[in-house]
Amino acid sequence: MGEGLMTRTHADPGTSLVAESAADHAGAGQPAGRELRHTGHMRWVRICHWIMALSTLTLAVSGFVILMAHPRLYWGAVGNDLTPALFELPVSRNYRHGGWDPSIPFFADARSAVSAVRTYDILNENSWGRSLHFLAAWFLVVTVIVYVLSGILTGHARRDLVPLAGELTPRLFWRDLVGHLRLQMQPTTGGPPYGLLQKCTYFGVVFIALPLAIFTGLTMSPAIAAAYPVLRTVFGDTQSARTIHFFAFAVVVLFIVVHVFMVCITGFRRQFRAMTFGN
Repeated sequence: MGEGLMTRTHADPGTSLVAESAADHAGAGQPAGRELRHTGHMRWVRICHWIMALSTLTLAVSGFVILMAHPRLYWGAVGNDLTPALFELPVSRNYRHGGWDPSIPFFADARSAVSAVRTYDILNENSWGRSLHFLAAWFLVVTVIVYVLSGILTGHARRDLVPLAGELTPRLFWRDLVGHLRLQMQPTTGGPPYGLLQKCTYFGVVFIALPLAIFTGLTMSPAIAAAYPVLRTVFGDTQSARTIHFFAFAVVVLFIVVHVFMVCITGFRRQFRAMTFGN
């Protein structure tokens, strides 16, 4: 989490968004005219960053393998090939199939359940993906907890991730957004302070998207859902949790793609070194 979006030092031409925000809202968190000092990344931030990065990459690959086995999303408690899907994702040959084999009743009773077998062998060799997904998820869960608690206790979250009340205005947010869309970023030294849009993005990912993906993932576990049935109530049962889980993690993946892109265009080597070895 180290690209400097719209963050400039006092030596750069022009005035930074953070500095302008401070000037417009002096006394609201950062005094006007104060020099913006790049503090770099603390060691625990760097360690958590790389553990979360590797865990998320593993979750993305294994999650895609799991999704290919059944690329249909539902809402409610039940979801299978015989129920209508909320969304169908064209990510494997399981997206569509040519029909069903002749149904065979399980019992002699006329009301007996019957078999529902597809006309081809589906791609369902995902046991390794599920095991790897579950393992990587716990690495991510523990690291996110450590990151959030450490961020609160050290002031990192309040200082660097939560937008100041004085700078969180529609005018400043729109100006920062337009600057990013136009790729008007200056090379940075890596590390805080962050721009307004960057703070909002980090806050949304760390405190909303990741926790949502984690809790919906736990809801899909039969053992955990049985021990804590309130999870099913909160997220609308298992299949609803799976759908929310998919979109929450898609937001995380989108953030990573944009994050890496911004790092590359604002000084990849400098920021990679800062996030790995510190300043």
